[in-house]
Amino acid sequence: MTFQEIQAHLRTKCLAVIGDFCLDIYWHADMRKSELSSETPHYPLPIVQERMSPGGAGNVVANILALQPAQVKCLGCLGEDWRGREYLAILQRLGADTTGLIIDAKRWTDTYIKPLRKGISDVIYEDPRLDFLNSEPLSAETEERLLAELDALDCDALCVCDQTHFGCITPAIRTKLGQLGRDGLTVIVDSRYHIAEYRNVLVKPNELEASRALGLQEPKNDIAGLRLLAARLSRRTRRPAIVTAGEQGCLIADGAETEHIPAVPLTGEIDICGAGDTFLSALACALSVGAPLDEAASLACRASAIVVKKIRTTGTASWAELGR
Repeated sequence: MTFQEIQAHLRTKCLAVIGDFCLDIYWHADMRKSELSSETPHYPLPIVQERMSPGGAGNVVANILALQPAQVKCLGCLGEDWRGREYLAILQRLGADTTGLIIDAKRWTDTYIKPLRKGISDVIYEDPRLDFLNSEPLSAETEERLLAELDALDCDALCVCDQTHFGCITPAIRTKLGQLGRDGLTVIVDSRYHIAEYRNVLVKPNELEASRALGLQEPKNDIAGLRLLAARLSRRTRRPAIVTAGEQGCLIADGAETEHIPAVPLTGEIDICGAGDTFLSALACALSVGAPLDEAASLACRASAIVVKKIRTTGTASWAELGR
């Protein structure tokens, strides 16, 4: 199936994303404006620009929207705070359906604040992140509301972004996702810590996440080892599995059958932040229109190669860029 065919069919499809919506905030500091504090022995970071972009599940939404399906539905949870309000406004401006996002006053919106400082030269240095992450499990009430959203969900493919320790993908939600996959819905899962707990869905871990899920002490990073990881995961989940491996591309498996999809060769500076979200998004779009798994994975590799060249931002890949 060609890019043009996937693009044309995608215009009639609805995709959904459930998971951890994390806001990325970039604070640009110009150190030439810094003056020694009169109260403390420190030079402050004078912020001259603030940028916000959707991270986590929101970055998956943004990447899907860049490929122009008919609709993208958001399912998840935001806090009743200014970060949540900003996040909701960003998603709505992008054109996402946010009716499935639950506002929970007992939580705050997961946020990664990234201070970027520049001095006399044009070199930009990134300081350690400031993370706002929930440290308590999702409430039973919010979990029930999310399960009800999944019960009512009507879409052609569902992406799962299971990224934080105390996010909205609870054991009960994982069980429900497995039921949806068993019943025929295309469900593609990206999970940082819980790949081993999914069944009846397509899982998409990187080499470290896949190795961890299979109980290995050291991650596999050679093609032969990655083939074994993908095949074992596919047999465990009873669905195809994909193991991504950066510059080596990815390994796809359907049972014992495996195939290596090479990455697009790149030179120069890259920023891998968000590349997995882009891979997941392009993969889901292609699978939602019936593209074969190898062609869908090849498109996903190409999309990821585009965004890693977009430095210090969670970028997206458009059809125009994919066609170059």
